[in-house]
Amino acid sequence: MQSIESITDSPFTQNPNNSSSSPVNGLYGWLSECHGFWHNLALIIPSLLFVLFLGFQAKKSFQKLSHGRSYIMISYYGCLWLVSLLNLAWCCLQAWECTPGKEMAWNILSLFTTSGMLFLEVSLVAFLLQGNYASGLEALTRTFVVSGLIVGLDLLLKAIYLFGFGVPLFIDNTEHPHQVKWGLWVVHRLVLTAIYGFILFMYHSKWRERLPARPAFYKYIAIMFILNALALIACGLTGNGAGFGFWLYSATLVCYHALYLPLLYITFLADFFQEEDLHLENVYYSEMKDAGFFDTDWE
Repeated sequence: MQSIESITDSPFTQNPNNSSSSPVNGLYGWLSECHGFWHNLALIIPSLLFVLFLGFQAKKSFQKLSHGRSYIMISYYGCLWLVSLLNLAWCCLQAWECTPGKEMAWNILSLFTTSGMLFLEVSLVAFLLQGNYASGLEALTRTFVVSGLIVGLDLLLKAIYLFGFGVPLFIDNTEHPHQVKWGLWVVHRLVLTAIYGFILFMYHSKWRERLPARPAFYKYIAIMFILNALALIACGLTGNGAGFGFWLYSATLVCYHALYLPLLYITFLADFFQEEDLHLENVYYSEMKDAGFFDTDWE
C-alpha cells in the first residue's frame, strides 16, 4: 500500500508531458514551456496563418508566375516558401530551447531559420539598390550571388561562435547574460540599422532616383529601420543586465518572426500576384509619375 502511494505521489505522475496526462494538458504544457503561453501563441498563430495563406494561393500564384516568367519572382517565391516552413517549425518548437538534450537541434534550426530570413532581407535590399524592377536572369544572378555571399559569411561566423566557442547565440538566460553573445548581436543589429538608415537617407536625398519610387518599399525600409533600432537598443541593455532590455528584445523577436514574412510578401510579391489587367511596369511607371520623378523632364 505504501509503495502504491509513493508511486502516486511521484513527480512522473504530475508531469504534463507524461504519456498518462491528457492531450489537453500536454498541448498546454508544450505551448507554455520556456517563454510562456502567450509568447509562443503570438509566434505560432501568425506564422501558421501565413503558411496557410500561401497554400491557399499556391495554384493562382503558380499560374501567375508561369505567365509572368520573371526569374526573380519565381526564385523569390520559392525561397519564401522554404523560409516560411522553417520559420513555422522554429515558432512551434520553442520548447526545444529549454529542453535538456535538444540544445543542438535548437541551435541548428535557429541558425538555418535566421539565415534564411536574413537571405530574404539582404536580397530585397540588393534588389532595391539596383534601382529598377529587373526581371532578367542577369539581375537574378547578381542579386542572389551578393546575398548568398553575405549570408554565407554571416552563417559561418555564427556557426564558429556557436559550435566552436560555445557562445549560446540562440539560448537566452536572463539570470546569467552572456556578454560576448549580446556584443555579437549588438554588432549584427548595428550593421542592419545602418544599412536601412542609409537607404532611408537616400530616399530623402538627390540619390532617390536610384531607388524604386514605390511607397510600399519606403514603408518597408522605415519599418525595418525602426525594428532593428529597437532590437539594437534592447541588445545593448540586455548585455548590461537590464531586465527591460530582455523584454524589449523578446518583443522585437516576436514581431520579426511573426510579421516579417507577411510584410515582405505585401511589399514585394502582392502586387505581382494581384495585378490582372495591366502590366506591372505600367503600374510602377504611374506611381513614379505621381511621385514627381519625371517633373524634371519638363524643366
